[in-house]
Amino acid sequence: MLSVIIPALNAGPTLALCLEAVAQADEIIVVDGGSRDDSVAIAGRAGARCIEAPANRGGQLHAGATAAAGDWLLFLHADTILAPAWDEAVAAHIDASPLDAACFAFRLDDRAWQARLIEAAVAVRVRTLGLPYGDQGLLISRALYDRLGGFRALALMEDVNLVRRIGRLRVLPVAALTSAERWRRDGWFVRSTRNLCCLLAYRLGVSPERIARLYR
Repeated sequence: MLSVIIPALNAGPTLALCLEAVAQADEIIVVDGGSRDDSVAIAGRAGARCIEAPANRGGQLHAGATAAAGDWLLFLHADTILAPAWDEAVAAHIDASPLDAACFAFRLDDRAWQARLIEAAVAVRVRTLGLPYGDQGLLISRALYDRLGGFRALALMEDVNLVRRIGRLRVLPVAALTSAERWRRDGWFVRSTRNLCCLLAYRLGVSPERIARLYR
């Protein structure tokens, strides 16, 4: 059984498409962090189970995992849309590599050349450092998730924290299409540079709370 877990906070503009893409999953759990928009209503109309948790993505993800019934967990951001046939790639992975975690290929929903450059840079980071971010999704067995202690309630870098405990992940041959709104708003290279600075700060021991202020 596969449980899809999606943290949400005022995610209305993107949540419906995210949920539609994974509608065939055995179980879908939306963990709402106190949205003031229609995120909860959208989740209900899509047939997802909606639970509440404090607005902290790591904590929301862990709350969803705790509530999930599946023996495999798929964590997704609310602004990420999986490409068709994602379920076939997941089933193939589970059959071939039941002990390994996996993620999807990073894509941005923009035709700009800057988007292609950022996608290429992410692919290099994942290939050389084994470090995907949460916007690539995370597929992990319940047994491995529990053994590693799961997501921690960090203000930021909850994905990096868990991936470092997992080790290498397989990249499935399916795209995870992520909203490029943050890059368009902040500037393509400003946002990417900020993300890199956040990662370096975390590796140097700066607290996630301080990093979150830089990120936002």
